[in-house]
Parts: sequence; structure tokens; C-alpha cells
Amino acid sequence: MIRKLLIANRGEIAVRIIRACREMGIETVAVYSEADRESLHTQLADEAICIGPGPSSESYLNMERIMSATMVSGADAIHPGFGFLSENARFAEICEQCNVTFVGPGSEVIRNLGNKQIARNTMKAAGVPVIPGTDRPIPDAKTGAREAKKIGYPVIIKAALGGGGKGMRTAFSPEEFELAFQTAQKEAQIAFGDGTMYIEHFVEHPRHIEFQILADSQGHVIHLGERDCSIQRNHQKMIEESPSAAVSEKLRNQMGKAAVKAAKAAHYVNAGTIEFLLEKNGNFYFMEMNTRIQVEHPVTEWVTGLDLVKEQIRIASGEALSVTQKDVKIQGHAIECRINAENPRKNFRPSPGTITALHLPGGQGIRVDTGIYTGYRIPPYYDSMLAKLIVHGENRQDAIAKMKSALGEVIIDGVDTNVDYQFDILNDPDFQSGNLDIEFLSTHEIGGVRINEV
Repeated sequence: MIRKLLIANRGEIAVRIIRACREMGIETVAVYSEADRESLHTQLADEAICIGPGPSSESYLNMERIMSATMVSGADAIHPGFGFLSENARFAEICEQCNVTFVGPGSEVIRNLGNKQIARNTMKAAGVPVIPGTDRPIPDAKTGAREAKKIGYPVIIKAALGGGGKGMRTAFSPEEFELAFQTAQKEAQIAFGDGTMYIEHFVEHPRHIEFQILADSQGHVIHLGERDCSIQRNHQKMIEESPSAAVSEKLRNQMGKAAVKAAKAAHYVNAGTIEFLLEKNGNFYFMEMNTRIQVEHPVTEWVTGLDLVKEQIRIASGEALSVTQKDVKIQGHAIECRINAENPRKNFRPSPGTITALHLPGGQGIRVDTGIYTGYRIPPYYDSMLAKLIVHGENRQDAIAKMKSALGEVIIDGVDTNVDYQFDILNDPDFQSGNLDIEFLSTHEIGGVRINEV
């Protein structure tokens, strides 16, 4: 069993991991940048070690400093959380070479699944539905235009490496293709240091449906149902829920089996997420696999009763899964809203600053994952997410009503937030009826704000 775990992350996910470790009797080590010296995770951990200045490139992305902190503290494991180094194959490889347990899949698996082209080909060979597209990297716009004609417009041009919506452009006709390709390739080169591109058919008006999977080193693989993550801006999720209003029990079984098949094809071990695009006609296609815990994992925890972080740690310790597929039962409905320090009316401008007053909701079926407190200063260097507000109800309408009530209690003074914007989304008739897809926010005016997608 893991004895002492270093958390290579910050904010609410670091706090979340620390709490799980406390309950499991595992000592924790927090690492922090100079900007995070007063952060909650540094105060809750058994030890805290500074690893550099505020910019993430000099702290949370600095592998050498994180490994030095691991050696100095005597930690025998590292949990990477999400973001930062969580899907960095080189970091996982260094952990393996230093005999430090990495709470996640092996480096080779991360490397293969991190390359979207390799991942796509792996899934296609395993019989998992994939979107029609290129099987080989596309070096230039001229070659890409020929392939796009074969695939059929509209097409989406994607960076083979990376994520977060960078290095992606859509072309609806041959006339648009060259500029879209060059723009996406240049952005990918800047963001990821790699301009390798591939092309897929662009699925119009799909839902973003992802399946949580767990896989142990004994070969057991299960899924924990789906999450609907269709409410997003520029490919960044804002509201997630489980189960999806668009997924029947029959479709859940079909997609779940495909997700398990995908994990097995990748020789996956630990918690992971298979992301699909779901068309209105029920066809679904593999999009990518995330080799880490997800921001939205609490909605799955609510409806299944499982603690995913504890499961991650047990799997990394070599234990078998605590449940079988037959044990997994989806109970009720859960919704998560990401509370960000940003101003939706000013093009979602980030709002760093000091929180002067704070009140967060509570009560039955309400959970808040956060690392903020009154007097906390939000640094300008990192993601703007302050908290995750998660509710659980008997059904979707009950969960929506509970979330509206909970959002109405939130007080975060001193900085701008998106709380009112989230409330307005929940009040939209199409959202309430479940009539939504990934273009929802760009096709609906919410609270006087209409998003113009890039």
C-alpha cells in the first residue's frame, strides 16, 4: 500500500486528494509555487514544499523540482491530479525510473493515447466506432485538401498532440480549408511544439458524452456510466451531468461496452475517461481518451456511490477493483457547475484578486469542492476555476431545482464570477428539457450573452 503520497497539483483537486488520503491513513505532501504559499492545500497536507515562482512553467510543470521534492520528502507515490503533468508521458516515465508509484496509467499508455492519431487507429482496430478521417499524419494543406475531399465536408482539422481546444479548426467547404489548416497548424506548433495534424469528418450538433472507466492490473475493466458534458465554451466544459438525458439504458449498455473495449485495447490501468460524440440518431464515435481523473468526476461519484480517487490509489497500489460491473447501479441524477473567476459579460475575462467575503451552500445532496476561503488571493497564473458545485437529486428536474437553489446561496465577493451565468443556463427552457448539444452556448443567448465560437 502507498505510504506517503505527493500531490503534483494545486487548488481544489489537491484538496480533494488530500482528503481521500486522510481517510485511507496515507501521509500527504503538498507542493506549491510562491504564488500559492497561502493556498488551502498547503495548509491541509502533512508537509508542504515550495517548488518555484508563480508561473507554472517554473513550478507545477517543472519535473525536476517536483521529483526533488518527492525524494526530499520520502514520498513513495505521486498523484498528478488533472492538468499540468497529469498526461505527460515523460513525467510518468521518470516516476517509473525512480521507483515512485505514479497514480495513473503507465508512460507508454499515456504516450500512445496522448497522440490522437495513434489512439484513433488503436480504437478502429479494436472495433470501437471512430469518426471517418485520416489514418496518417497530414503534413501540409495541399495533402489535407485531398484527404478532406475524400472524407466529405464539413471537416475538422486537429492537432495530433495536445488538447483544450487548441490547434483545432473547422472547414465547411474546400474554399475554407487552406486557411483553416494553416491556422490550426500554426496554433498547434506554438502551443505544443508539434505541428502534426489530422483530419476528421465534422459531426454537426453532437452531444459530448464520456464514460468513466476503472481498470486494475489484474485485467478487470468496468465502466461507471456516462457524463453529459455538452455545455461548453471553446471546448472547455462548464456544466456536466450524469446520467445523460439523451442516453437510454440500451444505448448506455452499447456505449459502455465500447468504452470497456477501448480501455482493454489500450492495455489501460487506473481511472480513465473515454470521450464520445453522440449524434441525434444514436450513432456515437470515439473522440479521445483522457488518462487521468476528470474535473467532473464528482457527478459519477454521486450516482454510483464510489470514491474514484480512493479507487485510483488502490489500483496504483496493485489492488483489484472493489466492485464488478454488476455492482454498478446508477442512482438519481447529479449536476456539476464550474464556478470560475471570470466575467461572462466581458468575454469571460479572468478576474484574479482577493476574496473579501465567501459563503458556500450546503444541505442534503449538495457538495462543494474548492480550495478558496475568505481572504484568499487568486493568482493570475492558473486556470480561473474557483470551485465545483455539485448536487444530487432523485431525477434531472429535481437536480436542476437543487442546483438553482444552491447557486442562489453562493456569495464570492471581491472578484467577478460566472455564478449568475450558470443560473441563467439552468433557467433556459431548452436546457431544462434536455434539448442541447455542444453548440448550445453559441446558439442561445444566455443572460444577454451569446458566445461567438472561434
